[in-house]
Amino acid sequence: MTIKELRAGQGNVNVQGTITEVGEIRTFNKFGRELKVANAILKDDSGTIKLTLWNDEADKYKEGNEIEIENGYVNEFQGEPQLTAGKFGKIVLLGGDSEENAETQSEIPSGNESDSADDEVFVEETSEAPIEEESEEESEEESEEESEEEEK
Repeated sequence: MTIKELRAGQGNVNVQGTITEVGEIRTFNKFGRELKVANAILKDDSGTIKLTLWNDEADKYKEGNEIEIENGYVNEFQGEPQLTAGKFGKIVLLGGDSEENAETQSEIPSGNESDSADDEVFVEETSEAPIEEESEEESEEESEEESEEEEK
């Protein structure tokens, strides 16, 4: 699959490309957890797309890295498609000449416990953190944790 073929709302996306730019990492708190997000640009021979990097991904990938997104998700914000690995996908750092690539060529988990492909999360190039809606699963988990703490 090529970047040119990607459409908003598309799931199970498998695409390879080179990161040509990584924006500033922003942090924010959601449900008491500190999360990180950064926007990047992914390029292949057919075009470019904005890539949203969450949590550990934001620190691991740099300009010039060749990556493959497996089971990614494309959403849309202000008419522009955005690609993310989401909760169920992963980013694999592909081989290269650098020592860092040789050491980390195996799969690198996305670390996206808080975001899922079904969440509508849109990240703008601003200093403000994105707003996410709480999923039913997260609400239930928090309610159970609170109940257990009250019983103690």
